[in-house]
Parts: sequence; structure tokens; C-alpha cells
Amino acid sequence: MRRVFVWIREDGSGAEYCFAEIDGTTLRAEGVQLGTRPRSYRLDYALVTGPDFCTSSLQARASGDLWERVLDLVRLPDGAWRCHGRESGASEIGHAGGDPAAWAGALDCDLAFSPLTNTMPILREGLAAGRGPVDLLMAWVSVPDLSVRPSRQRYEPISARRVRYRSDSFSAELELDSDGFVRHYPGLAREASR
Repeated sequence: MRRVFVWIREDGSGAEYCFAEIDGTTLRAEGVQLGTRPRSYRLDYALVTGPDFCTSSLQARASGDLWERVLDLVRLPDGAWRCHGRESGASEIGHAGGDPAAWAGALDCDLAFSPLTNTMPILREGLAAGRGPVDLLMAWVSVPDLSVRPSRQRYEPISARRVRYRSDSFSAELELDSDGFVRHYPGLAREASR
């Protein structure tokens, strides 16, 4: 199955275009985010999962006026993570990368501002089919600096097309399409009309 998505941020600060392909229990996606907060940037990414929609790799490149951040995040077959970041310009943006020991045991990455990466745990855990709830550790990727840190998240099925997402004090009721992709992430983004 191949899909194209355009998500528009609800606050008007950006948008994302994504081409995604599912083959069995693997996902491949390429996308572009354009954003204006915390400063104007363009983010290009490529995401690949292995079986059961577990992250295999995320390559990302964020750039803006005289700065760039690059991230290569890999989950190895034994479950260990490898993380390499590099940057140039604008030191106040922050540093790309992080310490993989901090998110050891995580199955997924979670790319900031992207409804796409919520799809992986939803599909793997059968949340649209009513299984769950599930508590997960994620390798959360901040945008635009591409720093990576651990994020504890909870997904709770509400109905076949709704899943509650919680992280720290934040909570949102994600609206899904019939394939389990996020159509509406309240407070973040909504899929543009087709």
C-alpha cells in the first residue's frame, strides 16, 4: 500500500509532505517538513522500519539560514541504537544526536511535529483493533536541532478510529484513517483535504 499525506499544523507554523509505503509489517517513508518555529527551517527525512513496524533507521537533515543539522539514527537487529549527529552554524539551535543508552530498549523513534511516527506503535500494537493500552519508551527527535532524548508515551485505544496519546502532562485523542495513519492530531496537525 502506498500513501501520500500532507499535514498542516493547526497553529499555521508549518506543514509536512510524506510519501509512505507499507509492505506487510514494514514501513518506508520519505518526507519534508517546513516550519517557522522556533525558527524557519526545512527538514528532509527518510524512515525505514523492520518487521512489526519497529524503527530500523531515520536519516534527517534540517537546514535554515546559514545552519544545518544532520542525524543518522539506527536501531540494530539486536535492539541496540546507534546515533550520529553533526551540525554547522547557529550554535544556539542545539546539537544533533544524543546518547543511545538513554533510550535503550525503545522500539521506535518519534519525530517532532510529525503525525507519521505515531503510526508505528498504533499498527504494531493493534491499537485500532482495540488492543492495549500500551506504555512505550521512544527515541524522541527534536526539530529543528535533531537532538534525541528518551520519551515515555502511553497509547490507549478509544475506538477503531481513535487512540489517546499521552506523554508527560500532554494528552491528545488521535483520529485515525482506516489504515491506522493519523488524520488529526489535536493541538498539532490535521491532514489536508484530499
